[in-house]
Amino acid sequence: MPAVSKGDGMRGLAVFISDIRNCKSKEAEIKRINKELANIRSKFKGDKALDGYSKKKYVCKLLFIFLLGHDIDFGHMEAVNLLSSNKYTEKQIGYLFISVLVNSNSDLIRLINTGIKNDLASCNPTFMNLALHCIANVGSREMAEAFASEIPRILVAGDTMDSVKQSAALCLLRLNRTSPDLVPMGEWTARVVHLLNDQHLGVVTAATSLITTLAQKSPDDFKTSISLAVARLSRIVTSASIDLQDYTYYFVAAPWLSVKLLRLLQCYPPPEDAALRSRLTECLETILNKAQEPPKSKKVQHSNAKNAVLFEAISLIIHHDSEPTLLVRACNQLGQFLQHRETNLRYLALESMCTLASSEFSHETVKTHIETVINALKTERDVSVRQRAVDLLYAMCDRSNAKQIVAEMLSYLETADYSIREEIVLKVAILAEKYAVDYTWYVDTILNLIRIAGDYVSEEVWYRVIQIVINRDDVQGYAAKTVFEALQAPACHENLVKVGGYILGEFGNLIAGDSRSSPLVQFNLLHSKFHLCSVPTRALLLSAYIKFINLFPEVKTTIQDVLRSDSQLRNADVELQQRAVEYLRLSCIASTDILATVLEEMPPFPERESSILAKLKRKKGPGNLPDIDDSRRNVNGNTEHSESTEETKKGSTEPFTDLLNVNSTPPAGASLLVDVFSESSTSPASIEVSEEHFPRFVCKNNGVIYENQLLQIGLKSEYRQNLGRMYIFYGNKTSTQFLSFSTSVTSHDPLKTHIRSPAQSFLPLDVIVLF
Repeated sequence: MPAVSKGDGMRGLAVFISDIRNCKSKEAEIKRINKELANIRSKFKGDKALDGYSKKKYVCKLLFIFLLGHDIDFGHMEAVNLLSSNKYTEKQIGYLFISVLVNSNSDLIRLINTGIKNDLASCNPTFMNLALHCIANVGSREMAEAFASEIPRILVAGDTMDSVKQSAALCLLRLNRTSPDLVPMGEWTARVVHLLNDQHLGVVTAATSLITTLAQKSPDDFKTSISLAVARLSRIVTSASIDLQDYTYYFVAAPWLSVKLLRLLQCYPPPEDAALRSRLTECLETILNKAQEPPKSKKVQHSNAKNAVLFEAISLIIHHDSEPTLLVRACNQLGQFLQHRETNLRYLALESMCTLASSEFSHETVKTHIETVINALKTERDVSVRQRAVDLLYAMCDRSNAKQIVAEMLSYLETADYSIREEIVLKVAILAEKYAVDYTWYVDTILNLIRIAGDYVSEEVWYRVIQIVINRDDVQGYAAKTVFEALQAPACHENLVKVGGYILGEFGNLIAGDSRSSPLVQFNLLHSKFHLCSVPTRALLLSAYIKFINLFPEVKTTIQDVLRSDSQLRNADVELQQRAVEYLRLSCIASTDILATVLEEMPPFPERESSILAKLKRKKGPGNLPDIDDSRRNVNGNTEHSESTEETKKGSTEPFTDLLNVNSTPPAGASLLVDVFSESSTSPASIEVSEEHFPRFVCKNNGVIYENQLLQIGLKSEYRQNLGRMYIFYGNKTSTQFLSFSTSVTSHDPLKTHIRSPAQSFLPLDVIVLF
């Protein structure tokens, strides 16, 4: 920048600023500003032409007044006239005024563009820099249309000075962000990439920022930058600090350029060339080795620059996810930061380890730090760090540590910040379902979750536990017993009452044999919570009462008295009143068989992606949820939830996920709960009808009889004395709706002979279509 001579000092501006500072009140300041504005306006409108110095001085005053928060509605033309001056200070003030006060819709844009074009063609590096800075600051579409084709030419020209190249690269980056469709890079791509070899590191730094942005949009066009970026990075990390004195920051060689090069490499997969890949690995190993060296300075700037390069290198290692040794080393390095005294480092370490936990190579190493992460969850004072600790526990969870992690999350939930309680509840519910060793632990965990944080348990959570209990025969009795005991507490959360009403209404008969949980005791326990609940919960309890009449005829009179009471039949809420009237009438006129048909147990729920997981994804946002998918492999190369070797040798007859969930016995070694994390778009292998499906119905009343990529057909039957009922479930496995779908049931002649019995001995065949 040219030196400013003494004659360029603006004494009038200094006096005006001093007067403003000496004002004792806001009114005095406004009065002084209005006086100055009147003086400037009169000078601009006067007959006497102003020289460049006076224009510069008055434009500076207007700029200062604008920065004080006052509107400026004149002086723009005088600022544009300064662009034609040959003096640096006058041209600088003109560009400064335009960058700050002129908007993209101004009528003066054409005049400004003309002045900028003249400066770009002047070959004066100082004037060219001022013009490029103005284009970048304004960044309007009109300027992009006028100069988008000119700036790349300046950038790659051989006679352009280094400072101008820097400004041109950053100006082009700005225009690409505001008007990407107007920046043609096709013919300039190779020459722009070649700037990574420039001798001037400032040019390389600016060019790297530009290439990174362009590579994110068109990676194939800039793929040649990989080798140049690796070569430049290698020279930086292997050089001594004295080799790059002008770009060494507190004993760290070119930290900003190193970070930008590492980010550029994250736009691409690992290099295919073995030599290039080996050189990049050496660079990353060198960065990790330098992180272990004693610090060369005790100042915070040194550690900040050193750690910035280290974390970006770790991000590249995670992005490539192809070098087990580097991933393990990165994980160990992050583990050291987990107990660092600097809060920001602990936060960044937890955040990076969340990503490492989803890698097949580093997952086991991440798990070794579980105690440190749990301690951070308990002792950290910063809520954002505690939230990252929760995310990491969620990411590192698998079958081996699920109980410990879920227990720690539940323990922390009692004192957790209100802002993250709902997220923790969702994660606990997902982990408890995903890694349930047995159903009793799952039921206990969810009920404990409702007890601790009932206000934050969304409908998706308690809906899910109901679905699990209904779909699994072997947990229904335990769930009924556990819910019954939980409801005996003096104060129960309303969500627990909902779960209790639903489960006892469906499966209360499984515990009715105990005198302590007799039908009447169950009803009285539920009804004691009735008046404390909201209208939707009361409606659910009324449905449970009518279910009780079907399960326990001995309490029919008691329940009818409740339904017949004025508080029900004349309830102010229409829904409750209608339910009470209809349920009372149904219990009076319906026979036992009709009640058994109308109030039978809920059929199994069809499975898709868990609604709890879907809600967590919405809450965290796309790309922010740690991956705990089953595809993650352990260090031995076996999938976390794959079936055992012996089961594979035997040949499992059900290697697919049962979308209808009519099979009550899961494959050995597989999760006891349905895999709700598999994408619905993933189609299992087609399985045609064969005799292998039929033997299961000898000992079981339900199962899958046919399945292909589009459809799954399940059969469920039940028998009571001389009555029998069969259900056929048609499940749509695609993401689109079936149109014009119809079903028909036919029977062969021999079968007709076998079923010739009195019509009343058989209930009709039900066809249920689940789409």
